[in-house]
Amino acid sequence: MDGNIPDQGQTRTAEILETLRNDIIEARLEPGRRLRFDELRASYDVGISPLREALMHLASEGLVIAEHRRGYRVAEASMADLQEIARLRGEFDAIALREAIARGDEEWEGRVIAAFHALSRRSKLDADGEIDRDWERAHLAFHDSLVSACPMPKLLAFRDILELQARRYRRIAVHYLKAPRDDLAEHEALKNAVIARDAQAATKLIAAHYQRTIDIISSGW
Repeated sequence: MDGNIPDQGQTRTAEILETLRNDIIEARLEPGRRLRFDELRASYDVGISPLREALMHLASEGLVIAEHRRGYRVAEASMADLQEIARLRGEFDAIALREAIARGDEEWEGRVIAAFHALSRRSKLDADGEIDRDWERAHLAFHDSLVSACPMPKLLAFRDILELQARRYRRIAVHYLKAPRDDLAEHEALKNAVIARDAQAATKLIAAHYQRTIDIISSGW
């Protein structure tokens, strides 16, 4: 087989992984739900091997919990979990931002500006009042651009896992908003601080940005 042709099993695993991940993040598979192989195979029309590989991968991302001799379940959602995620994200991003600001060049600045521009052209919510997937992708690209000059791949990998786990809570937060949130202004302030090479301001702003989601959810939970 040509090495450039993707293996069909790997392709199917990647497809079911993306589908399950989205269904967990968007709460179609709700927190705490037991994930039974027979039900999943029927619902998603998938074989046991790619399904098992996808669930193992989701467990490594913290979206699924593997229980000894009991299979898998969707990770619970709680204030304690959200607070831990936000604290770790703030601390990891603070390190990554300081590194990126110290090492970033004009190309890095261009990536930040372009990513913010793309984000500014997207509406956060879709017609159903849920977070729009295109906005989600632009949002992720913007946050990634801020730290893209950080030369610490292990840190960035941990950060990616925390971002996945935080994504569920962003979708929860939109249902507890009691007043409009100016997400664009929060992101613009981050962009400006980074471009100005103001690491102190940038790290304070990122921590406040994550804390805002906690404040919104805690007002309703």
